[in-house]
Amino acid sequence: MNIELKVNGQARSLEVEPRTLLADAIRDQLGLTGTHVGCDTSQCGCCTVHLDGQAVKSCTMLAVQAQGRSIVTIEGLAPGSGRQTDFTTGNATPDMASLHPVQQAFSACHGLQCGFCTPGMIMATVDLLKRHPDPSDEQIREGLAGNLCRCTGYVNIVAAVKVAAQQIRSAA
Repeated sequence: MNIELKVNGQARSLEVEPRTLLADAIRDQLGLTGTHVGCDTSQCGCCTVHLDGQAVKSCTMLAVQAQGRSIVTIEGLAPGSGRQTDFTTGNATPDMASLHPVQQAFSACHGLQCGFCTPGMIMATVDLLKRHPDPSDEQIREGLAGNLCRCTGYVNIVAAVKVAAQQIRSAA
């Protein structure tokens, strides 16, 4: 089955089986591996993407359901993000100044450890901050309740959300 959709601002055409999950199409056919699959049951939130501006868990949605819709993955969150070379390792690293404020805050506040849940947490946080620009701790915890982190105690994640909220409000 052929589907047309917009992914990270680009029109894309995919040939998928009707049973293909959106997460699998994003990862396997589009090569956007920042969208992680952790559970296949919508429990962990690692697969969170934005569909027409709202956070959804892409492991519980069929790719055909995205026909004609717009998807933003973690790779498209800061479309102008450049890369710079870390001269100590020779590896390309994200240019921090060009990352989305939520990505910057998660890095600055150490809101990640292994990083597996981080893309889903960031995508859920962006959605949360659209709905609650100045969230309370309770709103943050409720807004991220569908995203599990097995490494942190969530303290730094909550701190990162607060820092990102402040940065976004200051920029507005």
